[in-house]
Amino acid sequence: MRWTATPEVTMRVWIDHDECAGVGVCVDACPEVFVLASDGLAYVKQNGQILGRDQAAVVDDALYDAVCDAADDCPQDCIYVEA
Repeated sequence: MRWTATPEVTMRVWIDHDECAGVGVCVDACPEVFVLASDGLAYVKQNGQILGRDQAAVVDDALYDAVCDAADDCPQDCIYVEA
């Protein structure tokens, strides 16, 4: 488990792109936050805008469970969630 947030706080979420293999499990778990880009890697997005490599998105509390599921299910363990 690589997340440290609780449902009561706003989260920051990012992907370590040196470890990402573009499997897409995160996109399946939470398409509101994660997207596969044309380079084959997953990225976070905020307000519909895809953020750059290793940038963090501020995530709404309503997506807490889905984001944490994505982090837990990532086979590369490269998704980080911070309170």
